[in-house]
Amino acid sequence: MKTRRIIQRKNSNQVYVDALQEKYSKILVVRLDLSYKKPYSNDITLVEATKDLKKLLNNRRNNKTIFEHNIGYIVKKEFGFDLRIHFHVFFFFNGQEVQKGSFRADQIGKYWNEKITEDKGTYYNCNRNKYPEHGIGMLIHTDKQKREYLDNAISYLCKEEQHIKETRKERLIVRSTIPRSKSKYGRSRNNS
Repeated sequence: MKTRRIIQRKNSNQVYVDALQEKYSKILVVRLDLSYKKPYSNDITLVEATKDLKKLLNNRRNNKTIFEHNIGYIVKKEFGFDLRIHFHVFFFFNGQEVQKGSFRADQIGKYWNEKITEDKGTYYNCNRNKYPEHGIGMLIHTDKQKREYLDNAISYLCKEEQHIKETRKERLIVRSTIPRSKSKYGRSRNNS
């Protein structure tokens, strides 16, 4: 049962990224880990952390300075003995409009810390260290190798080795909706 659910999550997330790539020829992939500073991390409940996450995701619409050209996200909730409740986050931006992944990740991380958690939060900017095998940074629709790296990084989020129980109401992996497909009219993309 667990293995089937992991495969379903992995396939569903790949379909999601396929839909983003169908609509956008260049996607900037921004990856962060969002968590809470000690000693706050010991007292934050899953309900409180989820509320903070929802606030961050909902504020995307109104915070154009940071989230303009944001086209989607995938978030995994986890519990670890060191970081306690934390989130692994992929934000996707239109790569034709946004190019600086590390800068954008720092903006989001500071916003998480200062505005969302009121200085109880912290973050790790995965874009700062250029790990090519993690599939972060600029993803061009013809770059099959980088897409494979991204799929591997996202499939890592699908594992179930953490200590948070998923319920019908409380999902461990959340993402934005799949964008509508592009119109078939106009000049077709060169897929070479």
